[in-house]
Parts: sequence; structure tokens; C-alpha cells
Amino acid sequence: MAKTPAALDEFDHRLLELLQRDASATLTALGEAVGLSASAVQRRLTRYRKSGLLRQIAVLDPRQLGTTLATVLVAMERESAKLHAAFHARMRAAPEVQQCYTLAGEWDYLVILSTTGVAHCREVADRLFMDEGNIKRYETRMVFDVVKAGLHVPTRAPVRRRK
Repeated sequence: MAKTPAALDEFDHRLLELLQRDASATLTALGEAVGLSASAVQRRLTRYRKSGLLRQIAVLDPRQLGTTLATVLVAMERESAKLHAAFHARMRAAPEVQQCYTLAGEWDYLVILSTTGVAHCREVADRLFMDEGNIKRYETRMVFDVVKAGLHVPTRAPVRRRK
């Protein structure tokens, strides 16, 4: 079941935008930027964390680690909630699966793999997609160059300016 969107005010939107740029900013700096006290910012951050809207993680630079990325398109053999749930669990459990999306159309899923090299990528693809009984077919495409990789999530629709 999908969560309902959080009810956010103008302070929330501005604060979340700032946090997405630099989560290490101090409460005082964040408060000054949005017009709130440090304690008011702290209360909002606590609310974001409790609701699951915000979690903090370390983001590593994959270029410095020599990471190999691949996209995998997956088509399932049979439609079954139980079989799809098993696939979802396998994707969530695999540390190499960076992202996984359900698709409309010819393919059922798009999976983004992050591996240490081509051999590792092949081993992961074989483990995740070859030995599973409900996958009709899959196609792996190696990523040559990352044009843009982002973590920014828009908190609201952009405001349209009149000409």
C-alpha cells in the first residue's frame, strides 16, 4: 500500500531542499536559511525521521571505487503476486541491486546493478536472474558513462511563471 504524501508547509519544503544539498549543515545554519530557530529545525528533523521521510546515509563516489554499473531488463514468465513478492525480496536482499523498478510494457522490471567489475556483474546477473524459475528472459546492458546520477527528490511541483 502506498504511503500518502506528507503534509508539508513552506518551511518544510525549503528545509528539505537544503538538506538534500548538504545534510551536514548545522541546525543554526539551516534555521537562518529558512527563517526558523535551531530548536524548531531540530523538531522538524525529528518529525521527518519518525515519519520515515528522512534518513541519513553516506553517499560514496563510485568513480573513486571503480564501480561497474549495469541495467537489467527483466520479463517474468507468469503473473503471480507470490512470485513477484519473491522477486522483490530477492532484489531487496542483494547488495549489488542499487535500484529496482516495476515497469509497464514489454518488460516487467528495470534493475540497476552496481558491481566491482564485469566478471562480478556476470556472477550477480547469473545468481539473480538465471537460477530463478519465473524469469522468462532478461537483458543486461553495461553502462559506459554516467551522464547524471542524482539523489535529489522534488518536494513539490515547480511554480509556473507567467510570461
